[in-house]
Amino acid sequence: MSPLTKRLKIIIISDGTGETATAISRAIMTQFPERDVYFTRYKNVRSKDQITAIFDEAAIHHDLIIYTVVTSELREFIGEQARVKHVRALDLIGPALTTFANYFEQEPKAEPGLLHAVNDDYYKRVEAMEFTLNHDDGRNLASLHLADVILVGISRTSKTPLSVYLCQHGLKVVNIPIISNQPLPVELREVDQRKIFALTIDPDALMGIRRNRLTRLGAQNHTGDYADHMKVIEEIEWANELFAENKRWPVFNVTDKALEETAADIMKLINMRKNNIFKQLKREQKED
Repeated sequence: MSPLTKRLKIIIISDGTGETATAISRAIMTQFPERDVYFTRYKNVRSKDQITAIFDEAAIHHDLIIYTVVTSELREFIGEQARVKHVRALDLIGPALTTFANYFEQEPKAEPGLLHAVNDDYYKRVEAMEFTLNHDDGRNLASLHLADVILVGISRTSKTPLSVYLCQHGLKVVNIPIISNQPLPVELREVDQRKIFALTIDPDALMGIRRNRLTRLGAQNHTGDYADHMKVIEEIEWANELFAENKRWPVFNVTDKALEETAADIMKLINMRKNNIFKQLKREQKED
């Protein structure tokens, strides 16, 4: 078989997912389109025994090994195995770690899997944002039970911008407008009531917001009930009475508050609840 037609194997060793090495290797292979290769990936490699077994196999078939291992001891062992068993091996991360360490005058953490943890956090935020945008303004209530946070409030109480801000912290948020003297959605009654957070606002502040919106829309001379002073007061009073009836809904007044401030208050309450649940579980375990 011609050397150009022989199918070759590239082995990837990683103490994480191996995605970095795979991506770089595939990018490099675009420069060698005539070569036929396939990849074998070994993830979460953390011991010398694992490495020895991989090199024993690679030595038989003269495979190429590419590795991304952050622990210096294991990198040195891989280099030793490559020399002893005459296997070509490429260290993708070691030289970079050394260069950065010298530049920062600081040793790296050498903790495997950190990049994967960052990626997980990123994908969680993306998933939360997609969910939140798909559930804006009371849409898709059939999947309301999947939400982490449910915001309820009358029109112009910052439900949508607050939802978007919270989802950037990985929370799946649904916001539901409530309309004076109209029944609440059935799904809202059936969901875990601890997920629901009510938003209220002072009448004068709401009047200003609604009138500014009408001005932007060129409809300032046709306010109707939307920006009528008495109607606004009645609407807020109705909403506040509704919130009072549902005692498990914490109420946040958004008047003159930055989104960050209200969001911080909501996240603080969520974390407090989680901690209380955790403490309760620990107490129950001790009792058992």
